[in-house]
Amino acid sequence: MKKGEKRKKELLKIAYDMFLAQGYENTSVDEIIEMAQIAKGTYYYHFQSKEQMLEEVIDMMIDSEAKMAEQIITMDIPVPQKIVMMITSMKPTEAEQPIKNALFQPENVLMHHKVRKKLITIITPLLSEVIKDGVNEGIFECDNITERVKMLLIISDGTFNEGSFSERDISVFIDMTEKLLGAENGTMSFIYDLIDKSDMEAVE
Repeated sequence: MKKGEKRKKELLKIAYDMFLAQGYENTSVDEIIEMAQIAKGTYYYHFQSKEQMLEEVIDMMIDSEAKMAEQIITMDIPVPQKIVMMITSMKPTEAEQPIKNALFQPENVLMHHKVRKKLITIITPLLSEVIKDGVNEGIFECDNITERVKMLLIISDGTFNEGSFSERDISVFIDMTEKLLGAENGTMSFIYDLIDKSDMEAVE
């Protein structure tokens, strides 16, 4: 690794730690520079702005999540569980919530869209590979797998990452997933017990 690339990775790690500790909005470029003990010019050689640094920190997180998803593919567990674990692995951890929250700020809406697009681009071929295994095993019966995976990821993200959801939302998501993949009724019902229901809203 070249010296410049190593320094940039070090800066991203410092920013990542500071964003987690005190939040993106509460972390200034000057604080990052002070923590890294570098000149301001060195910072701006690598990053045009704090927003660009946030985007690259998130890219670093996505790359780490993708490696975890690749490891899940090789695990000796049923295909339906692999699918859910892979989708879950491509989400920020609870500790990384402050960084995720920064994406939901109005001024970062374009970055949010770009990050979602990158996530879908990275995980779609990985998840497609697992679903093809499910088709070969007779668990699923579907074609156009790539397009179905993209739809599943969009529905999952929109249902569970964009705000509160209800018990009915969970039931409909499970039903839609089974229909989308051509699975027998009940194949994906285990999802209900895996979902963090802390954001679940009451429905009359």
